[in-house]
Amino acid sequence: MAATSRSDNDAGSTPAPDPAADPAADPASDSDSSSAGGKHPVDETLPPLKMMTSGLQHVAAMYAGVVAPPLIVGAAVGLSATELTFLTGASLFTAGLATFLQTLGIWKIGARLPFVNGVTFAGVAPMLAVVDTTDDKADALPVIFGAIIVAGALGFLAAPWFSKLVRFFPPVVTGTVITLIGVSLLPVAFGWAQGPNPGADDYGSTTYLTLAAATLVIVLLLRRFTRGFVKQIAVLIGLVVGTLLAVPFGVTDFSPVTDAAIVGFPTPFHFGAPQFAVAAIISMCVVMLVSMTESTADMLALGEIVEKPADEKTIAAGLRADTLGSALSPLFNGFMCSAFAQNIGLVAMTRIRSRYVVAVGGGFLVLMGLCPMAASLIAVVPRPVLGGAGVVLFGSVAASGIQTLVKAGLEKDNNVLIVAVSLAVGIIPITAPEFYHAFPETAKIILDSGISTGCVAAVLLNLVFNHIGAPARRESDDVTAPMEPGEEISDARTAKAAPAAH
Repeated sequence: MAATSRSDNDAGSTPAPDPAADPAADPASDSDSSSAGGKHPVDETLPPLKMMTSGLQHVAAMYAGVVAPPLIVGAAVGLSATELTFLTGASLFTAGLATFLQTLGIWKIGARLPFVNGVTFAGVAPMLAVVDTTDDKADALPVIFGAIIVAGALGFLAAPWFSKLVRFFPPVVTGTVITLIGVSLLPVAFGWAQGPNPGADDYGSTTYLTLAAATLVIVLLLRRFTRGFVKQIAVLIGLVVGTLLAVPFGVTDFSPVTDAAIVGFPTPFHFGAPQFAVAAIISMCVVMLVSMTESTADMLALGEIVEKPADEKTIAAGLRADTLGSALSPLFNGFMCSAFAQNIGLVAMTRIRSRYVVAVGGGFLVLMGLCPMAASLIAVVPRPVLGGAGVVLFGSVAASGIQTLVKAGLEKDNNVLIVAVSLAVGIIPITAPEFYHAFPETAKIILDSGISTGCVAAVLLNLVFNHIGAPARRESDDVTAPMEPGEEISDARTAKAAPAAH
């Protein structure tokens, strides 16, 4: 796909912006790769209207993922409809704050890449386990919040050491992981396309599937036959048109707007002061490790897509933002935060690489958390319409991974084996969801994440096949060599930069 094409001089192949890189970019490209003042496109600001509409696209792409965990956990705790709305608004508010940390950054905190942060779904299972093992359901949320605070603080301290793992992510590994991110997200889009309630009789009905297909076709037509700004907001237009098409079928529900309050603030510790239980803390620390692994993979993926590869310093800063956002989130009744892979697909497709666009999206999330009525506007979009758009978004991520793999030396049998086995391990939770049913719940937190298991498998196999006991290689073959401490990740990929020119 053109979504991940590189400029003629491979702009961004080094972590530092190159003033000479952007003027050579293709002027016909969708991306705003021509940079005033020598700025990398990631650091550019766009016209106000474009910033707002593009930021709103990011919110629409990730909204369902942010509100699902609080709805699931809140229902398990037995919250009323009013309290559920409050908990959902709090998650939107804290997701916005975490997105600010990641995109704008302060000190050594924040990857300063176009990342959206939100509630990680990896924490849902252990949080439900906490609810089940808590005698008084009123104490469940305080226990969960206390565990998240501790896990976030420990993760923040561990970020510099965890980031050193970047040297174990050469192209054969990153390409595999990026592909797995896209493949793992596609079932989410397929689930959305079938309807909002898997237990309903009309789940997967022709009406829902037709709406999803119509939305997909609209996005594709806009991407094919329009240019410039309209082409870049094709997903947002597709969501709006798809929602309007759903009205005659009775699928669009406007009651969230009419029932929502205009103003609401997530009162600190609304559900009680945090409580600290050892078992819950251990579970959330495991989730934090999984989240940090996935965030590392996401940062590497996004760095490739925006042509500003994430080095060790960037990953450390990004992990600090994730973990600090998680530690602060319970103050406002939010859950553990992590980078959202959904939005990587949007960046890949639109080629709008400005981190300030995503920061604007973070601003929308904060406003939605403070204004439940505004939050409800996104909730109006039917799930099948989101599913149709999701096929394009998530498929774009997988396509980006395939492009990376093409340049990762697959003519070598060893690399083919690494990719084959890692992909197989990574898609187990997708193709055989009950595969690990006999394992302990704590182990299943990791094993049920195909991105994490595939990532670990790729790293270990790369070490076994390409490094441990491997004969010395010529420099030209060193495409999968691990980096020395302090080296920039782009240094290990020099071999793939030259073919980018046409």
